[in-house]
Amino acid sequence: MNFDLTLEQDQLRDAVRALGRKYGHGYFVAKAKAGEHTTELWHEAGRLGYLGVNIPTEYGGGGGGITELAIVCEELAAAGCPLLLLVVSPAIAATVINKHGTDEQRKRHLPGLADGSQKIVFAITEPEAGSNFHRLGTVARRDGDDWLLSGRKCYISGVDEAGHVLVVARTEDAATGKLKPALFIVPTDARGLERSKLDMEIVSPENQFLLYLDDVRVPADALVGESLDAGLPALFSGLNPERITVAAMGAGTGRYAIERASEYTATRKVWGGRSIGSHQGVAHPLAHAAVQVELARLMIHKAATLYDAGRDLEAGISGNMAKYAAGEAAALAVDTAVQALGGAGMTTEYGVATLLGAVRAGRIAPVSREMILNFVAQHVLGQDKSY
Repeated sequence: MNFDLTLEQDQLRDAVRALGRKYGHGYFVAKAKAGEHTTELWHEAGRLGYLGVNIPTEYGGGGGGITELAIVCEELAAAGCPLLLLVVSPAIAATVINKHGTDEQRKRHLPGLADGSQKIVFAITEPEAGSNFHRLGTVARRDGDDWLLSGRKCYISGVDEAGHVLVVARTEDAATGKLKPALFIVPTDARGLERSKLDMEIVSPENQFLLYLDDVRVPADALVGESLDAGLPALFSGLNPERITVAAMGAGTGRYAIERASEYTATRKVWGGRSIGSHQGVAHPLAHAAVQVELARLMIHKAATLYDAGRDLEAGISGNMAKYAAGEAAALAVDTAVQALGGAGMTTEYGVATLLGAVRAGRIAPVSREMILNFVAQHVLGQDKSY
C-alpha cells in the first residue's frame, strides 16, 4: 500500500489550494447571496487546467484520472468553495462522453469541458422515481432519424449555467419490447425543454431545477454512443466518479469547518488566560470530527485508486462507502464547528453555518445514506435484497 501522492499530484493539490484561498468562502457566499455564479473561479480553474485533469491530453485535458479530479474537488472545498458542478460536468459528463461517446462527440465536447468554456449537466432524477432507477418515466421515441424526448426531471444542478444537459431516458427495444436506458446530449435551449428553479435552503451559487421535456427533438447523433447498447454501460460509468468526487467535496468541506473552528478555539479566551480549545469539552468533539474526516479521506483515496485502475466492481463498493463516510463526517464537522464557535458560529462572518444546508444535503444526494447501507448489506454482507 502507498498512501503518498505522486509529485505531480502533490503539486496539483498545492496549486488548487492556492487558487481556492485566493477566492475563499467569502467570495463563494457573496456570489450565492447575490444570485450569481462563481464564474471567475470556474474560468480561472479551467485556464489553469484543473477542470480537465481527468480528460485525455488529446482533447486538451491533463490525462489524469478521478484521483486527480478528487484532489481538485477536495482542495477547493477545503478553501470554502465547494463547487458542485465539478461533480456534474467533469466527473459525470466528461467521463460518460470520453468512455462511451462517439469520436465526434468526444471531439465536440471534451475540449470545452477541459478548459471550462463548456458545461454539461446531468438529468436522471425524477419526481416519481426517487431512488428507483427502474421507474424512470422520461421516454425517448424515434421520429424518422430524430429522437423525441418527453418527461420530467427534478433536482437538476446548474441548468442555467450549462449549454447542454445529459438526459437519461428510456427507449423501447424493438427486439424484446422491454424499456432500456439511453443517454442524450440535449442543448439547454432546445425547443420543448422548459425549466423551473427550485428554491432551496442551501447557500450555494449553483441552482437546482425542475426540467420539463415536451417532445424535445434531438438529432440521431445526440444519442451517446454508437447504438442503444451503450446506454446502460454509459450510465453506470458516471456513477462511481460522481460518488467519489462528491465524497471528496464533503471531506474538503469538513476540513474547512474544522480549520475555521480550530483557529477560533485556539485564540478565544473567556475563562482567564486559557483558550477555550484547552477544555476537553470543546477540543474532543473537534478532534473526533477530524478523525472521521480523515477516515473518509482514506476511503476516498482507495475508491479513486481502484477506479483509475479499472477495478470497477471494487471501486463501486469503495465509492459508496466513501460517499457515506464523507457525508457523515462533513455534517458532523460543520455542526461541531458551529457549536464550538457558539453564537459566532451562526453568523455569516465566521463562515461555517453557511455550509449547514449543503452538508445536510450530502447525506441525501446523489444517493441517500440508506440506499448505500442497502448496497453494502447486499453486496458486502451477502444479505437478501430488501427492496
